[in-house]
Amino acid sequence: MAGTAGVASHLRHVGLIGFGAIGRDLHGQLRADFDLTVLTRSRDRAGPKDGRHVHSIEALIAAGPDLVVEAAAQAAAIELVPALLEAGIDVVIGSTGALGDGAAAERLLAAAEAGVARLIVPAGAVGGLDYLAAISSLADARVTYTSRKPVAAWAGELAAAGIDGSRLAGAHVLFEGTAREAARLYPRNVNAGLTVALAAGHGRTRVRVVADPSVTHNTHQITVESAAGSALMCFTNLPSPSNPKTSTLTALSLAAAVRRHFATLVI
Repeated sequence: MAGTAGVASHLRHVGLIGFGAIGRDLHGQLRADFDLTVLTRSRDRAGPKDGRHVHSIEALIAAGPDLVVEAAAQAAAIELVPALLEAGIDVVIGSTGALGDGAAAERLLAAAEAGVARLIVPAGAVGGLDYLAAISSLADARVTYTSRKPVAAWAGELAAAGIDGSRLAGAHVLFEGTAREAARLYPRNVNAGLTVALAAGHGRTRVRVVADPSVTHNTHQITVESAAGSALMCFTNLPSPSNPKTSTLTALSLAAAVRRHFATLVI
């Protein structure tokens, strides 16, 4: 769908699934340039005061959006996104961790094929996905993604492991393994690791999750070694004021994916 967003005579229609911290930020960034419809599953949950909102996936499909952005959770992505794809509606999936579930990924891709629609994975909290995709065909490529966040972001996980975060003297590795397993264990917090693995290849990617009392911001580090060379990418993102486990950049990335979808010049 080529075109220029933000033309007053014909605003593109974008649907949003979810109106939590990310959904509200995204709505604020898009509302001046797009016609928005927000899906909130519960009638008791407040939607935007200055726009339309619906309470079922059927109602969202009936509204006829040109594109839908899922900004809710993995469970919502798995349950709701297939119907949109089957209806021929392209979807930007914010909860990329849903693609770590093999059965769910197959269902989503089958729905996209059936509806001749696209399932779009945004960059999210990291960059360099073009580089990772470029080296993904190299047999010797090895990628390590490390998510390093302040202790406060992992207070619940540390407590469950019997660790008092306030007494943590140094960095503590909560997890090291595959991107799929990380997405399963931390469905709201390690979507970036799954995104990296989708770009570079699951067999080439390892994920580390670290609680670190020495950092104050959410930090994402990607190291790459391959026949094409080596790379070190580090992104230090400010946490969202309303949710310390989510970077402010997340909503910005989703908004950029929406604008890119309709742009004439795509970078």
